[in-house]
Amino acid sequence: MDARSQRIYLSALGTPLYRRRSREAAPDDPTAPAMESQPPLLEEEGGDYGPLAPEGREGALAALREEVAGCTACPLHESRTQTVFGVGDPHARVMFVGEAPGGEEDRRGEPFVGRAGQLLDAMLASLGLDRKEGGVFIANVLKCRPPNNRDPKPEEVAQCAGYLRRQIELVQPRVLVALGRVAAQQLLGSQQPLARLRGQEHRFHETPVLVTYHPAYLLRNPADKAKAWEDLKAVRRRAAGD
Repeated sequence: MDARSQRIYLSALGTPLYRRRSREAAPDDPTAPAMESQPPLLEEEGGDYGPLAPEGREGALAALREEVAGCTACPLHESRTQTVFGVGDPHARVMFVGEAPGGEEDRRGEPFVGRAGQLLDAMLASLGLDRKEGGVFIANVLKCRPPNNRDPKPEEVAQCAGYLRRQIELVQPRVLVALGRVAAQQLLGSQQPLARLRGQEHRFHETPVLVTYHPAYLLRNPADKAKAWEDLKAVRRRAAGD
């Protein structure tokens, strides 16, 4: 990405272009109540799956999308407009995982649209990524919208766990990025608040996991966009193999 584009996208993130960064550790972010502890998704029982060769990923993801579209495993299917499977490059270097679809995502069938989606697109662009042009895959822990955008229930996460697990196995990203507290806690099987999970590398089996803020949170708390930029720089380094 050229310097002009980077300035545009950093401006969208609300991040100063030039500033001296303190070497001191940032204070903890405001904490939120932890969800009920869940085992890491890949530790749960699943089918006898293995990674596919690159040429087989598109077909396997298409078949999985159809399976998800017909899912009635939990009551969320009764209120959904459609499932929200995910979008992006089957050969992505980076895979972003959010919490669950919202109202607009439920209507359009694509994760992260509306204002939060625009901010996520700016975040992706700062990494030289585009959801339509390759290099990134975007999914959610849940494939159906919870009523009133509430947190996912443990039983809902359990029903969707196999779908996300299979997506990760098929895409085989270099790095997973958990967007927000709920996604991070569910991916990592942790009760730690987001402030404790940020700033360090975790593992989801053999795949590195980095944690940052959900775009919707950043819209409500723009002061934390600078910290999100630090997270994104770590993602960029890991995606490059550094």
